[in-house]
Amino acid sequence: MQMRTLGKTGISLSVIGFGAIVFVNEEKQFAFNAVSRAIDEGVNYFDMGPRYGNGEAEQKGGPAIQPYRDKIFLAEKTAKRTKDEAAIELRNSLTAMKTDYFDLYQFHAVKTIEEVQTIVGPNGALEAFVEARNQGLIRYIGFSAHSQEAAFALIDSFKFDTILFPVNYVTWHEGSFGPQVIEKASNENMGILALKALGKKARDTENRDHWPKAWYSPVDTYQEAKTALSWTLSQPVTSCVSPGHAELLWWMIDAEKELTTLSDKDKNLVKQSAQGITPFFTA
Repeated sequence: MQMRTLGKTGISLSVIGFGAIVFVNEEKQFAFNAVSRAIDEGVNYFDMGPRYGNGEAEQKGGPAIQPYRDKIFLAEKTAKRTKDEAAIELRNSLTAMKTDYFDLYQFHAVKTIEEVQTIVGPNGALEAFVEARNQGLIRYIGFSAHSQEAAFALIDSFKFDTILFPVNYVTWHEGSFGPQVIEKASNENMGILALKALGKKARDTENRDHWPKAWYSPVDTYQEAKTALSWTLSQPVTSCVSPGHAELLWWMIDAEKELTTLSDKDKNLVKQSAQGITPFFTA
């Protein structure tokens, strides 16, 4: 599998990352099989979070990942915004994941300026992150954001190593969501990790019979997945984290084997294909 360098960290990551939601609503043996298969395919980046399935992802992913711990880049998140709460959740996640450190620890899904102010303010979660890094509990500090305003504010507030952010052809072209954030992160030499590469549109119904773990509507076919992944990897990103369904993860892994550099004509065709689709993020 193709590898890319994660910003200023110098770490080489697989261009496909294993997203923890894949573990949710699956059997324990599935977790072991899925991790083993992903490792065999060349995946070395696993992105976890205690919010996924209210801890289910960690409970199933921890034992499955443990045998490969020394071979992978293990990222974890917290949605806690204060110092004490973040410190407690970090310790709990270390225990659940059966490891004594995380390669990357991230603020999870920051949306508002108020959240940013709490995180970086007195007794904010950032203080816990820095202390944990000094103690060797985490190597790098990053964040995921679901708004451009939050992403800009966080980048301006601290020298983060990474950003985990939606980089999707529909939200980019039809929602004007992403270009400015990715440019700013690139200028800061941050490692850029992509969310929602296989997203297609905002859900127009609450019916989730197809891809039930996704709050948005992902692509419908392998060919669409291949096109969407090709577009996202044509941007200055290091890796794309998979959605929550195993089938989509395997589509991404298979598509990576067939990827070629998109020409300007190809990029324009992707842009045209996005026209008229309702994006699930907008600027």
